Amino acid sequence: MPEPMPVLSLVIPLYRSSGSVDSLVSRLEALEVVGEWEVIFVDDGSPDDTVERLRARLRYSSLNGLLIRHGRNYGEHNAVLTGYRHSLGLHVLNLDDDLQNPPEEGLRLWRWAVDHELDVVYGDYRVKRHAAWRNLGSRFANRTANSLLDLPSRLYLSSFRCVDGAVARRVAEYTGPYPYIDGLLSQCTREIGSLPVQHDARFAGESNYNYRRLIRLWLNILTSFSIMPLRVASLLGFLFALLGLIAMAIVFADFFSRSNYVPGWWSVMSAILLFGGIHSLMLGLMGEYLGRVFLTVSAKPQSFVRSLEAVGALRQENQLGKQAETYPLPRI
Repeated sequence: MPEPMPVLSLVIPLYRSSGSVDSLVSRLEALEVVGEWEVIFVDDGSPDDTVERLRARLRYSSLNGLLIRHGRNYGEHNAVLTGYRHSLGLHVLNLDDDLQNPPEEGLRLWRWAVDHELDVVYGDYRVKRHAAWRNLGSRFANRTANSLLDLPSRLYLSSFRCVDGAVARRVAEYTGPYPYIDGLLSQCTREIGSLPVQHDARFAGESNYNYRRLIRLWLNILTSFSIMPLRVASLLGFLFALLGLIAMAIVFADFFSRSNYVPGWWSVMSAILLFGGIHSLMLGLMGEYLGRVFLTVSAKPQSFVRSLEAVGALRQENQLGKQAETYPLPRI
């Protein structure tokens, strides 16, 4: 008989997490979960001693699961997909490494998903403990996602989510270089809900998110799972072409009605700047799509798994099948 699947897999991306891994593991060890469960740590190319400190802590831990190391930093969504790919649980729960997502609240998400038979449950923060600029950027990204993706209306999208295991592993089949997990989930299921949860202050260190990462996330939302921007560009082109024809008719009428007509420099320059800006915006948008298609066709890697290390007794090589043949599985 095959081994029973764990009831829950916790996927935790790590990056510059040296100051929080000890407390993170302690909080995980204190969780009360009925049945077998596992934790999958995905180190996303941390330049500090995150992996060394985690290994040292896990040698004396009761946790089961995997420690996965990426070859370099690929980003949070890529790291989460790697965790999905290697998960075994009936449900998969995402947690942050900085303890802003309390693990105890994560169990509430899991129980809510089980009790209400939902494929995805997002944590809806009662009060967000982020900087004002990041809250504003997240709100704008959420509005964009709700407008472009096939999601329930007014749904808050956060990285604190519980996903049905089958859906998570189906999403993990995506191998493109620009993943956006919420967009992938929206293409697999409509059984999506949310639950108000607590959001704690960051335990240690500083956030790795900055303006550049938020802009990159927004571009992923905008261009990876919808052609709506191209349709908007076509509509803008048509509207401005119509305005140009109307303006041309007005200029001709004014020219034939007055003998001392002198063309206006300001009107010419404003028209050039306006239409030139619109053309540049459209070309940049089409170039963004074309560049992403080129990198996808060129097989830009989504991530590279440097190593897999088994944590505890739950993960056995015979459970991993071909995966165990591909990667060495030293025990921590």
